[in-house]
Amino acid sequence: MKKLLRREVLPGLALALLPGLALAQGAATGPAVRYAVSFPNAVHHEARVAATFAGLTPGQKLLVRMARSSPGRYALHDFVKNVYYTVATDGTGKLLTISRPDPYSWEVKAGADGTVQFNYTLYGDRTDGTFAGIDQQHAHLNMPAVFCYAQGFENRPAEVKFELPANWKVATQLRPGGEDKATFTAPNLQYFMDSPTVLGSPQFLHAWQDGGRNFEMATYYNGTATEVDAFVKKAQKVVREAAGVYGGEYPQFDFGRYTFLADYLPQASSDGMEHRNSTSLTSPLPLREEGALHNLGTLSHEFFHSYNTERIRSQGLEPFDFQRVNMSDALWFGEGFTQYYGELVLRRAGFYDDEQFFDKVSSWVNARLNSPGARYASAVEMSRQAAFTDAAVSLDPTNRNNTYLSYYVQGAGLALCLDLQLRQRYHTSLDKYMQAMWQEFGKPQTPALAPVKAYTVADLQRVLGTVAKDTAFAGSFFRRYIYGREAPRFGENLATMGLAVVPVKALAAALPRQVEFDEEGRCILSRNTTIGSGLYKAGIDRGDQIVMLDNEKISDMATLEGIMRRHTPADLVPVRVRNRAGVERNVQVVLTEDTNVQVQPMESVDKMTATPAQKENRAAWLASAAK
Repeated sequence: MKKLLRREVLPGLALALLPGLALAQGAATGPAVRYAVSFPNAVHHEARVAATFAGLTPGQKLLVRMARSSPGRYALHDFVKNVYYTVATDGTGKLLTISRPDPYSWEVKAGADGTVQFNYTLYGDRTDGTFAGIDQQHAHLNMPAVFCYAQGFENRPAEVKFELPANWKVATQLRPGGEDKATFTAPNLQYFMDSPTVLGSPQFLHAWQDGGRNFEMATYYNGTATEVDAFVKKAQKVVREAAGVYGGEYPQFDFGRYTFLADYLPQASSDGMEHRNSTSLTSPLPLREEGALHNLGTLSHEFFHSYNTERIRSQGLEPFDFQRVNMSDALWFGEGFTQYYGELVLRRAGFYDDEQFFDKVSSWVNARLNSPGARYASAVEMSRQAAFTDAAVSLDPTNRNNTYLSYYVQGAGLALCLDLQLRQRYHTSLDKYMQAMWQEFGKPQTPALAPVKAYTVADLQRVLGTVAKDTAFAGSFFRRYIYGREAPRFGENLATMGLAVVPVKALAAALPRQVEFDEEGRCILSRNTTIGSGLYKAGIDRGDQIVMLDNEKISDMATLEGIMRRHTPADLVPVRVRNRAGVERNVQVVLTEDTNVQVQPMESVDKMTATPAQKENRAAWLASAAK
């Protein structure tokens, strides 16, 4: 029985600790690290942070650091770039000398009282799941982007007190500190850094119970209460449907609750970031029509992560190291399978119709079949590329569109085919596989609020063999599609559900997609041309200008598309191209059809028919799993 409540204020937003749930403190060896945060200059996106490290011996060197990476991300972000005006004192306010051993750290010798108080100003003007967004209305804080930490203090408890502007309240997965509604605690650095926090003027709070678990959603939104209420009701259904994948079982959320931190504000960037007992959801889109569906899709993906990646956790990510890139060989599973289920859950919950869901399936098929990179690099190798693609910044151009396929879409395509093969050949499903992974790797958790055991790629293969009761099948699947580079047999697998993979047959659509027109009407190749395409074979590349096509000057998209309509596949047309050095040359380009496909029910395709058995399989696949 679930109960929905809506209140127009945020009462600290943290529920009381459930009876019998101990606060794990790991190998704590001294007093808690204490932080104080204030916002005297929020109008200019600044916060003032004070960190107190106590229990040192007089004169002991303390290495204070800012994180270089963040849980949920797989690249370096070097948050120290937004820290300045640093000051260190002892407990009495006496100044201490600061030295810089590297760009990410400060070294301070403890004062006579064995205390170091480290103070700094933080700049934050990006409201998303990775950085910090501070303004007069609110503060959306990703902890590694905000808080320093000290080497050797990682297992100590952490306490943070927010000095709040008038009418601001706090929303967080951190444990409430007692009567002081502005103070919160964490058992150790790992949990503290994994606990995003939103502060701001009262907006909307919804709280409900389901399956013996407490949920809450703090929504910062400039729209109506009616829109928020409707969105939260949809979120409830998504949560139940996600639990249905795991047999209706929810995680045992730490401190008795799971928190959705939702910033749907104009200044927010579209993002979602998973955490152990909460998720950070940011978007400038409104909670109505297509905006609501987009935001619900992000919520679906991120909540599924509360199982897959947060508790069912890859060995490369646990424990998280804040000073380096944390590389996983299994992001095709952690992110890709979650991508698959994020969309499937929306279909099972009734928020997608068949056509909308099959459009998602089509995008996964097209991405894999059209990716040159997937022909040369395996799913494991693509996962290792996250350090350079996951919001990572590179000034020099790369050739990613020819060498890389996102582990999100590649993994979603693999999950799709594996699910359909398990259903057809072994009368089981990917749901059963995820349940088996949950029982072995996700459900068992340590008192320190971490998985008892992280999985490897070899574990994923072993569990698949157990679920299918066919270790040879598991070995073949991993050898061909995970370690290998073989393209999945989408058409064959989708046919078992009465679905057809239909070619789009749009002539040379790839050419218009790769160009853009500047203010002077020049037709410029906007990215590297795709290996094997007519443009690539003709020696045309990024930055080149198409001056004339088929003896006609190109000055706008309408002219370009009009020329395309005059031709048929394999036509050879003359092209005059100017490179970035201004040198012009004439070449011949072979026009080719768009290689994209559309997944459709067989009964909607001319001269095709889905059998009753195929339709029954499809219905079972897409049916609600909510308990």
